[in-house]
Amino acid sequence: MMGLLLCCCNIVRPYQKPLTAPGNLYRDVVTADTSGLGQLPWNRLFTDTTLQSLISQGIKNNLNLQIAYTRIEQSRAYYEQSRAALFPTVIGDLGVTRSKLSEAQGFGIRNSATQYQLGLSSGWEADIWGKLRSTKRANLALLLQSEAGAKAVQTNLVADIANYYYALLALDQQLAITRQTVSNWDTTVQTMRELKIAAVVTEAAVVQSEAQRYVAEVTIPDLIQSTRETENALSILLAVPATFVRRGTLRDQDTLDVLQTGVPALLLANRPDVQQAELNLRYYFELTNVARTFFYPALTISGSAGYSALQLENFLKPISLAASIGAGLTQPIFNRRANITRLEVAKAQQKEALLNFENVLLTAGQQVSDAMSLHNTALDKIAIRSYQLEALQKSVSYSGELLQNGFANYNEVITARQSLLQAELGSINDQLQRLQSVVNLYRSLGGGWASP
Repeated sequence: MMGLLLCCCNIVRPYQKPLTAPGNLYRDVVTADTSGLGQLPWNRLFTDTTLQSLISQGIKNNLNLQIAYTRIEQSRAYYEQSRAALFPTVIGDLGVTRSKLSEAQGFGIRNSATQYQLGLSSGWEADIWGKLRSTKRANLALLLQSEAGAKAVQTNLVADIANYYYALLALDQQLAITRQTVSNWDTTVQTMRELKIAAVVTEAAVVQSEAQRYVAEVTIPDLIQSTRETENALSILLAVPATFVRRGTLRDQDTLDVLQTGVPALLLANRPDVQQAELNLRYYFELTNVARTFFYPALTISGSAGYSALQLENFLKPISLAASIGAGLTQPIFNRRANITRLEVAKAQQKEALLNFENVLLTAGQQVSDAMSLHNTALDKIAIRSYQLEALQKSVSYSGELLQNGFANYNEVITARQSLLQAELGSINDQLQRLQSVVNLYRSLGGGWASP
């Protein structure tokens, strides 16, 4: 008996987690912190109450998230079925059979017969080699994988809602700046006309200023269209028809001053797609165990008991009682290479799952590195842009004064105002980049699925 157990242990091997993330998974980031941004509940990262309301609505109603929940239900059903496979089957049978016999079949004595049956039959496969237990563990891995899949959907959902929301705030701000610029150009055009009357500038200066006013105004329809498309895309995430999305303003948005990535090993514990990849490896590992058991004999025990009679009045009498019990071993001898192929494929699938896990982990590290770099780049641009805006505002003011006094060319005024508009719009993009880099870092660290 002890030898049998030892043999069983060699057939079915215990699962071991793959090596965790290397210490240098993040580029130019060295930390020993055991906590990271991804562990924060989303309502602590996003403090805008309007955005919080939209995220709550999305988590409640988003259709992709609801689909992910149905996959969990399916996986749970398969897992419960694999657990039940460890128990015997019991089948009840109640029937009446009417047979017409030939003269030879009835030996010239009986030409027809009616048989009444009532009974139970049972079968059970002894899980000697661990095939059923490995199958159960494989289905458990699928269940956990589907739960991690739902977390991944929620992580992406929270990040997408936040990114669309910030994009809307940026578009609102760009639209406001552009409209103010058009209004400023109206003032400039009027000034040019007055200077033309005073013979300070020519008609060409007036026409040129009018043209630049339209250059600014023509971008407004595109900004409005982009706003509508972004609202429509956000509405899909909220599972509502395309509609206006209420929102705050860009200047009211705050983000954390210090962004903590945590140690790379946290990705394995916190990022859902990394969890999925690891659970997928576990699934194929257990299937490899199952494939090994097919090379060994299967022990089945079956039994039945019930009543069987040719006369209805004798149906429930002791003379009609019948019972049987049996056991058997089924040993594969020649199966046209089916068992060998099953094992070879299972091992190859296990190796593929391991390589996929390593790839997902490296990709996760890349995304964290990209988000951190993007955030630092945005901060650098914001700092530089502030000096640019200050200089251009002075340039517009000085060139306007010089033009009115006849000391500047109108092209200088036009160039200064054009440059200021582009810098102001660029400043909005810098702020949007900073906000979205935080969102992307939060996503890449596996944030967004923890309960607030």
